[in-house]
Amino acid sequence: MANTSDENQLREQLVEHYKKVEVLGLNEMSSGNLSVRFGDRMLISQNGASAETISVDSIVNTAFDGAYLGDLKPSSEWRMHARIYEKHDEAHAIVHTHSDYCVAVSSHVTALPGFHYLVGVFGGNDVPCVPYSTFGTQALADDAAAALTDRTACLLGNHGMICRGPTLRRAVKTAQRLEIMCRQYVLSKALGEPRHLTDQEWYAFHHRAEEKQYGRNG
Repeated sequence: MANTSDENQLREQLVEHYKKVEVLGLNEMSSGNLSVRFGDRMLISQNGASAETISVDSIVNTAFDGAYLGDLKPSSEWRMHARIYEKHDEAHAIVHTHSDYCVAVSSHVTALPGFHYLVGVFGGNDVPCVPYSTFGTQALADDAAAALTDRTACLLGNHGMICRGPTLRRAVKTAQRLEIMCRQYVLSKALGEPRHLTDQEWYAFHHRAEEKQYGRNG
């Protein structure tokens, strides 16, 4: 396990980014949760956390089987975070939000289609949406982890979104970008279904993005 100084630093970063997510309008009240990988465990926001109540001391050190240290319980979505860390070694931070436009699109239980080239920054030609499952369940955790196999973000049916990143900063940026893309898709739908990029156009985008390492800053 990482040392105490590492843990303290990660706790501070988690509090900072949890509050930033609310400032960005991605979560309100006690919705959503954030975590970071910590050795073979994770540090995750406590159950019922809000920007007003979260603190360095309220972050919960939690094993991937749900066992936790201290008196505070981890977020009710700890299973979803744990399964993503278990399945994806490259995941070091996770952000789950109930942001307005992600919820709007996810409530149709349909993927965010490739209507704009920036949809491609999440790793493919669309952003998948997993079926609805009750919050906090293993079914939701398994579906989300599977959807993130070749994507950095996915929608959660009738729920919201979740994303992974190498750092909290990157994960928060990913969550913000997905909310922007869902907002722009909802706006474009007012004029009818927007044009989707073709396979050839996606091939050219991904080739160019890989060449320039597009969207990997931060």
